[in-house]
Amino acid sequence: MKMRHSFRQGFIVLVAAVALAGAAVLEGPALATEGGGGAYPNGAESFMAGALPPPGTYFINYVTYYQASKFKDNSGNDLIPDFKLKVAADVLRFIHVTDTKILGANWAVHAFIPLAYQDVTLGGRDDDRFGLGDIIVDPIILGWHSKNVHVTAGLDIYIPIGSYNQDRLANIGRNYWTFEPVLGVTYLSDGGFEISAKFMYDINTENDDTKYQSGQEFHVDYAVGYHIGKEWIVGLGGYYYYQTTEDELNGNKVGSDGFEGRVFAIGPVAQYNYKNMSFTAKWQPEFEARNKPEGNKFWFNFVYAF
Repeated sequence: MKMRHSFRQGFIVLVAAVALAGAAVLEGPALATEGGGGAYPNGAESFMAGALPPPGTYFINYVTYYQASKFKDNSGNDLIPDFKLKVAADVLRFIHVTDTKILGANWAVHAFIPLAYQDVTLGGRDDDRFGLGDIIVDPIILGWHSKNVHVTAGLDIYIPIGSYNQDRLANIGRNYWTFEPVLGVTYLSDGGFEISAKFMYDINTENDDTKYQSGQEFHVDYAVGYHIGKEWIVGLGGYYYYQTTEDELNGNKVGSDGFEGRVFAIGPVAQYNYKNMSFTAKWQPEFEARNKPEGNKFWFNFVYAF
C-alpha cells in the first residue's frame, strides 16, 4: 500500500508538469487528464449558448483568470501539499456565419487563438510560462432556430501547436489532438426567461512524447437567467465536468481509479448588450472536485459584431 501511494504521489507530480492548457488554454482547473483537465476551457459559454448569431462576422474576446491552492484526490481530500496554480488567458475567437443553408440550418465556421500565462507550484518546484496555446477550428457549425428554441451543433478540432516540453512543470500546449462534438441548446421564453447549455464530449489522442492517453471527457456549460429589456441579462451559470474513461500510461490504467476527474462550478453571471457589442462578467467557484484542483475562475467576455 505504501509503495502504491508513493507511486500515485510521484505520478501526480509528473502529470502536473504540463498543468493546464487546452482549448483556449483557459482550463487551468484540472489535472485529471494529462496536464490538466481537458482541452476545453470549462465555463467559457453561458447565455444564448445554443443560438448561432445571424449571418455576419463576429469577434469574441475571452479573458479569464483561475486560481487554486487545493488539489483533491479521488475521495475529495487534499492530496498535494504546497500546491498553487494561477492561470491568466486571453483568447481570440473569430466566427463567420454564412447565408448558406444545410439541413435547414445556417452554416458557420470559427477559430480560436489562445494566449496564456500560467504559474505552477508543486512538490517544491515552481515554473511559469507565457505563450501561444493550441488553436481550435471548426469548419462546419450548424445552427437551427425557432421562436423560442435554438440549437447549434459542430465538431471542434484542437490542433496541438502550443509550446510544450515534457520536462517542464508549466506548459501552454497539450501535445495531442482533441476531437470534440458539440451541441448547444437555448430556450428563451416570451417573457425573457432563459435556460442555456452547451454539451461537449472530448476524444483525445495519445501524447507521443509521454505515451500518456488521456481519458474521454463529458462536460457542459450552463446558464439560467432573465432578460431585463434588451440590455441586461442576469442569472447563474457554471459548468459540470466528468471524465468517462480511464487514463492510460504505456497502455496501462493509471493508478487504481484511472485518475478520472470531475468538478462542478456555479456562480453569478451578468451580461450587458450595447448596440453591436456585449459584455459578460462571471465568477465560477468550484465544488466537489476529484483528482483535480479546486479553485475559483473569473471571466470577462467581449463580443463585437462587424
